[in-house]
Amino acid sequence: MESPADLRTATGFEMELAGLIVEALQLEVAPAAILPTAPLFGDGLGLDSIDALELALAISRRYGVALKSDDERNGRIFASLRALAAHVDGERRR
Repeated sequence: MESPADLRTATGFEMELAGLIVEALQLEVAPAAILPTAPLFGDGLGLDSIDALELALAISRRYGVALKSDDERNGRIFASLRALAAHVDGERRR
């Protein structure tokens, strides 16, 4: 079970992905400020559907992982930085 500190501490790949999020979406937030388990959409980071499309394109370009807009798992995949990183990392290792 993760401790409260683990929920706030990003792994190396999560930090790399947070940097991509900030860069691709031109956010005015430091990558380290994106908490790994905080929601990316709505009350969390505040991303919207256009951001999701731009982010999916950036992930595809950098990691070769296709994220499809009609994937029924998108709610889970984009739930948080940690969920997104786990999905992208798993897919790129295939």
